[in-house]
Amino acid sequence: MNYDQVFDSAIERLHTEGRYRVFIDILRNKGAYPNARCFAGHNGPKPITVWCSNDYLAMGQHPKVIGAMEEALHDVGAGSGGTRNIGGNTHYHVDLEAELADLHGKQGALLFTSGYVSNDATLSTLAKILPGCVIFSDELNHASMIAGIRNSGAEKRVFRHNDVDHLEELLTETDPALPKLIAFESVYSMDGDVAPIHAICDLAEKYNALTYIDEVHAVGMYGARGGGISERDEAAHRIDIIEGTLGKAFGVMGGYIAADARIVDVIRSYAPGFIFTTSLSPVLAAGVLAAVRHLKASSVEREGQQAAAAFLKKAFAEAGLPVMPSTTHIVPLMVGDPVRAKKVSDILLAEYGVYVQPINYPTVPRGTERLRFTPGPAHTEAMMIELTDALVEIWQRLELDMRKAA
Repeated sequence: MNYDQVFDSAIERLHTEGRYRVFIDILRNKGAYPNARCFAGHNGPKPITVWCSNDYLAMGQHPKVIGAMEEALHDVGAGSGGTRNIGGNTHYHVDLEAELADLHGKQGALLFTSGYVSNDATLSTLAKILPGCVIFSDELNHASMIAGIRNSGAEKRVFRHNDVDHLEELLTETDPALPKLIAFESVYSMDGDVAPIHAICDLAEKYNALTYIDEVHAVGMYGARGGGISERDEAAHRIDIIEGTLGKAFGVMGGYIAADARIVDVIRSYAPGFIFTTSLSPVLAAGVLAAVRHLKASSVEREGQQAAAAFLKKAFAEAGLPVMPSTTHIVPLMVGDPVRAKKVSDILLAEYGVYVQPINYPTVPRGTERLRFTPGPAHTEAMMIELTDALVEIWQRLELDMRKAA
């Protein structure tokens, strides 16, 4: 076996398909988001504007968050010291879990090192605890949810995206005596659409199924206190397990679940992805704690972000750019080809100082490659007009389709 040849061939396939991923070398400017410095392809840092961050509300730049992290760093030091069971539990972790439980109106919450880990660890553990569990999964669920379901070893039944009729069809075909879990997202981040939460909960109650919702692209963003779409739609009390991230709208790092105290205790006690992992640094926990508390009380950031997203969608549409329909803060622009999507991204960065990464397979289906813009409260209307003009020029230069959004 020529190992080097196998590895080279694997990478070459990605280059051939036009979906080899390149990480851009940048540093954000503290307190000046979305301004950043790019170090790739030229001498010294070049000023750029970031358009694709999941730090949707720029909370990673907020003085309260930075101040809380600095205070924690000088109070307790950098690392957590171990797993939660052995030296890695601090008062910051306890306070943060209490805040997250309160945010979603649940009895308890449990922290993980990332949203990926929280999905993988919780879904795989739940299904193993429930004998014969059948998991019903939306076809567009996150890779982390798919991994958790696969690692559980449970039977999986995939329903068409947001199709409650298909979901019910699958539920009726399942033995009523078996435990059932419906796993879905609130905001689907590549298309920007939203799940019919109440309709799914109606089916869950009808067929005695547990519900698991991934709110990673919605927590902090929606609801009067930032509890997500489930708060906005007054559905949180109907969901058994709410999963979220601390690395997007809250601006720092980590993941969590919020649920009934019994469920939280089971995951805490049985999930290897929680038990055997060094806990979040208390510095990170302190920063998130400040972000959650701030966004519970302030809607300014949410309102600014929604206004920016609406303005950019309108600007793209009026310019004839193929902006995809979105009812959320996500602004996807269809390209439909991985090589061209990368080319547009490269031109934007090199010539216009605009940083937006192409989104390719397997994140989205082949033939639906796109650019995904996430304007925030700090992106000005002038920035968005300049961005639109740049995209129109590039679209015309590359002779891309200005008409179709799909």
